[in-house]
Amino acid sequence: MRRNDKIALERYRKKLELARSAGVRNPFESNKEKCEAIELCKVDFGAMVRRYFPHYADADTPDFHIDFASKVRKNQTFKGMCVFGRALAKSVLNNILIPFWLWMREEPVYFVLIGNNFDRAKQLLEDIRAEFEANPQIIADFGEQFNPGNWEEGFFITKGGFIGQALGMSQSVRGLRVKNKRPTHIVSDDTETKDLLKNPKRMNENVRWIERDLIPTMDGPIRRYIHVNNRSAPVMMMTILRDKHPDWKWCQVNAYNPVTFEPRWKSKYSADYYREVEMEIGTLAANAEYNNKPHVEGSIFKDDEFQWGKMPRLNHFKIIVGFWDVAYAGTPTADYNAIPVGGLKGTDFWNIANFCKQSKMRAALEWMANFQLNLPPTVIVHWYFESQFWNDEVQRTIEEVEKDFKVNLNLIKTDNPKGGKYDRILRLQAYYQNGRMYTNEDLKSNNDTQVGHTQLLGIEPGYKSHDDWPDAWQQCVNILEKYIDYTGGSKNKILQGRMKPNHERI
Repeated sequence: MRRNDKIALERYRKKLELARSAGVRNPFESNKEKCEAIELCKVDFGAMVRRYFPHYADADTPDFHIDFASKVRKNQTFKGMCVFGRALAKSVLNNILIPFWLWMREEPVYFVLIGNNFDRAKQLLEDIRAEFEANPQIIADFGEQFNPGNWEEGFFITKGGFIGQALGMSQSVRGLRVKNKRPTHIVSDDTETKDLLKNPKRMNENVRWIERDLIPTMDGPIRRYIHVNNRSAPVMMMTILRDKHPDWKWCQVNAYNPVTFEPRWKSKYSADYYREVEMEIGTLAANAEYNNKPHVEGSIFKDDEFQWGKMPRLNHFKIIVGFWDVAYAGTPTADYNAIPVGGLKGTDFWNIANFCKQSKMRAALEWMANFQLNLPPTVIVHWYFESQFWNDEVQRTIEEVEKDFKVNLNLIKTDNPKGGKYDRILRLQAYYQNGRMYTNEDLKSNNDTQVGHTQLLGIEPGYKSHDDWPDAWQQCVNILEKYIDYTGGSKNKILQGRMKPNHERI
């Protein structure tokens, strides 16, 4: 036996063991009680999970599983995307629970599971095949389902008529038929690989395959297609499908509240679980994997334009300015409280520190207070904030924090800047291109800095992303510009675009 075959057999053996661990809920259950339980499970998705899949149910079935399953059940021609954050059991839901539930409700189910390749698809299909073969409760309620002669890796037919078949992305759809039966339920699971996301041509080819080859294999009254993935990139097959088919369902569930870190699946994850995740992998990575908030690649501002350097001593800057773009709500959909701190050294602008969070005002002010309290005695930061229509509340919070921290921030209120925000932010681009923008190298792993840079990368014509940090940074730089000394011929060098200075000699 080949090594790969041995690995596959061992993997399937472990899945059989998991299925057998389900046991029988009540071995002394009467026939009447069993029939009543089955009828309940047909209408109650949570009860179905508890009865047949307790080995998967290490927490209460979440409402978003029930809602999604109900949407699929009610619509025999459902087309849509299951966009759940990582670790929200979207594969278990779509590859095992929903297909089984539809079958036990006496729907004809010809289930086709699409993987990014055929081998991966076969591995994914093994989960539900193992359940039909070895799950004691399924066998007790519906009889033996193992069907010799129709039970192989990548394709099986149960004695109860459930058909399961694996298929790789863009594989020929010829043969997707069993006698007169055609697929009724197709799931594309986790097919958006990192290599694929870098290749727009291949993504569009796969989308055309889904639209023109795969979905048309279903020609009966039941024709469901579900695309399962978290949104880890700005452009994916599922976003292309969504934009081309606005009537398809986009069912997005994020794993946690990015402000409070409250988990969406409260019975499964602790209150601090995602806070710890962000500390481990960073805010940007956590938001991409768990909150369907991908990192944006810049079309105007580029990653390679961010220069990192060993920062001069704070008392060597001509002036240091912190600018606060004020936000009030502190909710997942609200604006960010953004505070870039910038310093002027010669004719270069240094980003010294950053605060960029969807928080209440007080959190931003507390950060300013702590920053100021930790400065050397010879260093002063000039704090500014943009005038708001609710200035009284801003002022009250400022006074409250200054009193609690025993610090005087001397915040200066500025009027709203003239001109469009987009045009103002674009003024920064020349400084980045000419090598006059530097970021403190100690901020490379700083979450707030990463979020701020991501917002800047998202600035492009017609953008709809958050722009709080870029706006605040532009206003910070605008103040610093006034202190540049252009004497000694440096002005012409700046205008022409000069060589980058050697800051190690500072």
